[in-house]
Amino acid sequence: MQKRFQLRWEIDEQNKGKLIKQFLHEKEISRTALTDIKFKGGNILINDAEVTVRYSLKKGDILTVIFPAEQSSEGVRGEKIPLEILFEDEFLLLVNKPAGMSTIPSREHPSGSLANGLLGYYQDRNIQATSHIVTRLDRDTSGIVLIAKHRHVHHLFSKQQQSGKVKRMYEAFAGGIIQESTGTIEQPIGRKLDSIIEREVRSDGQYACTHFQVLKRYTKYTHIELQLETGRTHQIRVHMAYIGHPLLGDDLYGGNDSILKRQALHCKKLHFVHPFTGREMDFIAPLPKDMQTILQANLD
Repeated sequence: MQKRFQLRWEIDEQNKGKLIKQFLHEKEISRTALTDIKFKGGNILINDAEVTVRYSLKKGDILTVIFPAEQSSEGVRGEKIPLEILFEDEFLLLVNKPAGMSTIPSREHPSGSLANGLLGYYQDRNIQATSHIVTRLDRDTSGIVLIAKHRHVHHLFSKQQQSGKVKRMYEAFAGGIIQESTGTIEQPIGRKLDSIIEREVRSDGQYACTHFQVLKRYTKYTHIELQLETGRTHQIRVHMAYIGHPLLGDDLYGGNDSILKRQALHCKKLHFVHPFTGREMDFIAPLPKDMQTILQANLD
């Protein structure tokens, strides 16, 4: 039997006398989550005895919140796909996604996605979870992906994202020679009217901000590092094309694909605050082989 996701606290002096409802609100458990706990098979326990949210906490109480079982995403089946796991605990996973793997299934690629691999991984280990991907990457972008193991954990990470506490750093190869050593691109991005995939800079789009720094200039391209203030679809790809330096391999946005057959973009660093321990956490994934090969060819 799969173990349901649960949280436990020992009540201290500061929290004694609070109603469970107030305490859980302070722990950012939403009203929707509490409703699900009440009506969809969850439990709230004090010292292993079931209580209601109107219970007044006492110092030394052990409060346990057991969430209802999650249903797997409809139409997404678990598959045995090798995953490069950088970190895992009971709350979250970090995976180094290769280029060519979709984050979630699509009509064009209904299987082989990271979501399929996650469900297979959970099933093999009897983990009661469905796919909660916090930081998505395009199919042909490689690098670190943050995954929550439960909807509540995803909720907490979404709040961190809104307040800018989840930070991603990318490496990329942009076509041509970028003269400025650093720069910021602040241009709104929206869907291109004649495409369901392509985005473009447009006045009625959503605010988007990208910072870049030049690492080294080569004959036909510039090696850059980028950090996002926002997370719009295709943001880096659209912004670099907008300033006249589309990414190598990015044929959708005008990039030269004679050197690389996918956009030369890799999420190399991820920073966030662990939602339960409060620790600041940093992870690094080195450049994949295809991008390393291009650098080595230019350095030799």
